[in-house]
Amino acid sequence: MWSPPYHVGKEYEKEVSYEEWLDLLKTVIGFHFPILKPGGFLAINIADILCYPDDAMPRLQAANPRRHRADVTREDVLTALTEHPDFSRYQLARLLGCSEQTIDRRLNGNNIRGGKYATQTRVQLVGDIIASAASRAGLFLYDRRVWVKDPAWENSKWHTLSYRSIDEFEYIYIFWKPGETMVDRDRLTPKEWSSWGSRGVWHFPSVRANHDHEAKFPLELPTRLIKLLSGKGDTVLDCFIGSGTTAVAAIRQARHYIGIELHPDYVELARSACAAEHARVPLPFAEADKAFDQLNLEI
Repeated sequence: MWSPPYHVGKEYEKEVSYEEWLDLLKTVIGFHFPILKPGGFLAINIADILCYPDDAMPRLQAANPRRHRADVTREDVLTALTEHPDFSRYQLARLLGCSEQTIDRRLNGNNIRGGKYATQTRVQLVGDIIASAASRAGLFLYDRRVWVKDPAWENSKWHTLSYRSIDEFEYIYIFWKPGETMVDRDRLTPKEWSSWGSRGVWHFPSVRANHDHEAKFPLELPTRLIKLLSGKGDTVLDCFIGSGTTAVAAIRQARHYIGIELHPDYVELARSACAAEHARVPLPFAEADKAFDQLNLEI
């Protein structure tokens, strides 16, 4: 169970190109087939890229009159240009009492920021990327869930500057390695089965404070997947362990875990989270698992 970088400009991924990011996803997914037990599952939490830069898109800015700082309209600019056909946009700006960027936007609709033409963005769907990679690896898409977290900018006075929706959900894709799978409803209580175990849409909030890691997910996310798809004593692998949330969920559900992380600071963060959880839950299973875990949270 893991959640990879989303290629949205986080500090830990800013040097990674789109092509490198795609290769990372495909390669990591491909490595899972030989290590999953027959009938086992791979669950990936990921979101679409809502602001994917695309040089092929026309560099036009959507008209948004409510955000205009100047009352000057396109008609005003055209009238002034008819009366002064030899005026530059700077002269027209002085005449109409606005900026030269306003003149250019009213005439051309260009998306100008600081005098530079900004690349437009589009939405990049990621479901087919990982589903195709899993299929090539021999894994089959078994299920998908939608995690409704909460709107980004929830406390903001505005939500979006275009007709695009705000970012308020992510996906969980579940892949299956062919083999006998044990369906054990006793892993969940009757209330859990009815409220989320058999439901395609999950509702719980995201993490409110990412002070020590840029992209935490809530404990509820790996907890649900671990309870639903594994049994006690099974091993849970997180290839992007980050702050250690998946490992903590595994400890609480009496599962072994393996965590992989490239960043030394996050390795120590995950180790601390695991140590704190082992101290909080002094069960025989947790005590016996310490030596096993110590080997797993390595760079």
